[in-house]
Amino acid sequence: MRLHVIEAGAGPTVAILHGLFGSARNFATIQRRLAAHFRVLALDLRNHGESPRAAGMDYATLAEDVRETLTALGALPAAVVGHSMGGKVAMRLALAAPAAVSRLAVCDIAPVPYPSHGHRAYVAAMRALPLSPALTRAAAEAALAEAVPSAPLRQFLLHSLRFGAAPSWRLGLAEIAAAMPAIESWEAPLGATYAGPTLFLTGGRSDYVRSEYRPAIRAFFPHARVVTLKQAGHWLHADDPEGFLAAIAAFLDPLLS
Repeated sequence: MRLHVIEAGAGPTVAILHGLFGSARNFATIQRRLAAHFRVLALDLRNHGESPRAAGMDYATLAEDVRETLTALGALPAAVVGHSMGGKVAMRLALAAPAAVSRLAVCDIAPVPYPSHGHRAYVAAMRALPLSPALTRAAAEAALAEAVPSAPLRQFLLHSLRFGAAPSWRLGLAEIAAAMPAIESWEAPLGATYAGPTLFLTGGRSDYVRSEYRPAIRAFFPHARVVTLKQAGHWLHADDPEGFLAAIAAFLDPLLS
């Protein structure tokens, strides 16, 4: 599948992959800053943003979408930065096609299966939201409040809702709902490793990358370095944008020499 891409800048290629329920637009500020030195491609993964809707969201399929898209753009090899679900896609791409990935940055996720973190309830609440022309942002937020008690998370989800005469989600919610078991899982080619430079950037206030996951990280990514943004939660780029940018820029800097 050819994915929708937002491109900025020139130089060594950096591809950015968003997390579940997100889109390329989530990284607009980061992309703009990195574009001073890099060709930065922010991708909408399938069933997200402006990319096509289709069944199948196992990580092999999602990684192949990314590889196909970057190949068509003449953008390989690329440094790949992935957050959350996008981090799993980035890892799967690096393990399956290591020559395609010059450097790998994985943001607040590990190569392990995860429980839902409430995501299934979020999808159900979003699908149940009545999409009438009279729908307001305040009404939509109120309707999601029981399933999504975090106000910042509700606002994040509502970034993907178009309001107006014909409200619609910028998400393939039916496809995402059907794929939740695959999204929560993790699988990789037997015996695969990625020996390239690897950064695991984690949030000090997040529980996504626990100490017991370190052996799995080292097994797949023997040269991984783990850096923690102490004041950030799971949404690192939103909680500590300057710290996030500084860590990613320092990791990418060898591409400029």
